[in-house]
Amino acid sequence: MYKDEYRRWCRQVKEDYLLEELNAIKDNDREIEDRFLLNLEFGTAGLRGVLGAGTNRMNIYTVAKATQGLANYLLSEEEHPKVAISYDSRNRSREFAKISARVLAANGIKVYIYSTLMPVPMLSFAVRNTGSSAGIMVTASHNPAKYNGYKAYGPDGCQMTSEAADAVYAEMQATDIFAGIRLADFDAALEQGGIEYIGQDTIEALYENIKAQSVRPGLCKTAGLKLVYSPLNGSGLVPVTRVLGDIGITDITIVPEQQYPDGNFPTCPYPNPEIREALALGLALAEKSGADLMLATDPDADRVGIAVRCKDGSYQLLSGNEVGVLLLDYICKGRTENGTMPKAPVCVKSIVSTPLADVVAAHYGVECRNVLTGFKWIGDQIAGLEAAGEVERFIFGFEESYGYLSGAHVRDKDAVNATLLVCEAAAWYAQQGKTLLD
Repeated sequence: MYKDEYRRWCRQVKEDYLLEELNAIKDNDREIEDRFLLNLEFGTAGLRGVLGAGTNRMNIYTVAKATQGLANYLLSEEEHPKVAISYDSRNRSREFAKISARVLAANGIKVYIYSTLMPVPMLSFAVRNTGSSAGIMVTASHNPAKYNGYKAYGPDGCQMTSEAADAVYAEMQATDIFAGIRLADFDAALEQGGIEYIGQDTIEALYENIKAQSVRPGLCKTAGLKLVYSPLNGSGLVPVTRVLGDIGITDITIVPEQQYPDGNFPTCPYPNPEIREALALGLALAEKSGADLMLATDPDADRVGIAVRCKDGSYQLLSGNEVGVLLLDYICKGRTENGTMPKAPVCVKSIVSTPLADVVAAHYGVECRNVLTGFKWIGDQIAGLEAAGEVERFIFGFEESYGYLSGAHVRDKDAVNATLLVCEAAAWYAQQGKTLLD
């Protein structure tokens, strides 16, 4: 009975902020039922839910239970598993990342964790770079501030398969949320080597891999491109400005209200770069400064939204399909002209993305593969090419929901990679007196 579970939580929970929530609903049967009748389910996207106390909420107990399930699954599959962990700017993300690390360490699983917030591509890269068996990214992507989530990744750096997710969920269901959790002390595990901070060398390696995706290296140094950028209070600020700076784009105005990490997203109730409302402050700043482009990455910086300056000084948002086709064409044209196009090149897109990409690909002699919705299926195609020793054949993957990737360095959407390409394409067309809209 959900009321029994509620009473058990009242007895077991130690954190004051959770106890206050539990006490506040003691006479509200509907609220108790909503929080305790069901458990958060664990699927291929991991966990996602509203923050708060209860089995149907995101909190340290539900996160610990999910991680214990993951630990049990990994230990049933191999003797010495390792797990990489990252987290974004959402409320309690760092706390959830640390509790996950503590559970894994207590189960004898080596943990590699970033010491500060990092985006999705950093997690996908770290999984493969550290030879980990799995990865955890604490984020709820572009959902409103009241949500958080827990994305699980496989050893290939792609989001977890349905078979693995089902096995983790089965282990979770067999685990008591209080008595069944093993927990190490974070600082002690760090000192003893069970938990290790991911070093700057890994971060720099990803930056180098992203910059290697440049189609026309050096182009942006003299382009004079003027940008307005918003990280939407998420994790994109440091990696995006670092990579753009490295390729020569320095005239970047950051939207001040959305510059620094803030899980409350005070100016942006729905931090989704697909919608104009999320870009409103950036667009106003772009109009004031006359920027060529306005860009925004979502909180976990795996997706990017773009607005281009029109001839009348207004700004037009591009859809995910439009950007996908523009980037595919730019990559194909540039690599063909530069002689860097591989033999039998492959691009991959989700089946719900525009068929115009198939036409563009055919024009350049590129095989266009259509896969199920979800970027892990694009990652799966990259993995297949890698297994065959042909990973260089992959030139681009995208889905209409603003996710893009042009290299095999990660196996998920990469907004840092995409931002580099968008800026380079804009600079290339500007040399010819055109905008991305043209």
